[in-house]
Amino acid sequence: MEEEAVRWNIKVSKKTDLSLRTYLGAQGMKKGDLSKFIEEAVRWRVFHRTVQDIKEQNADTDPDLLQALIDDAVRAVRAERSPKRKAHRA
Repeated sequence: MEEEAVRWNIKVSKKTDLSLRTYLGAQGMKKGDLSKFIEEAVRWRVFHRTVQDIKEQNADTDPDLLQALIDDAVRAVRAERSPKRKAHRA
C-alpha cells in the first residue's frame, strides 16, 4: 500500500539543481527519481540529526549504564517480536 504523496514547492540554487540532475542522469535515473532522491535525503538527514541529538543528550551518561539501557531495550524488542517471528514461520 503506497502512502499518499504531498507536493512540495522548493527553491534551490541553479548550481545545486544542475549538480543533482547531472548526478541522477549519470546514475541512469529518470526525471521522476528526483522526488525519490529528495525523500531519501530528507529521511537520512532527519535520522542523522535525531541520532546527533540523542548523542548530545547522553554525552554525560556513564557508558556502562548507557550500554545496559540499550541492551535492555534490545532484549525487550526481541522478546516482543520473537513470538511473531515463530508464528510467521509456522
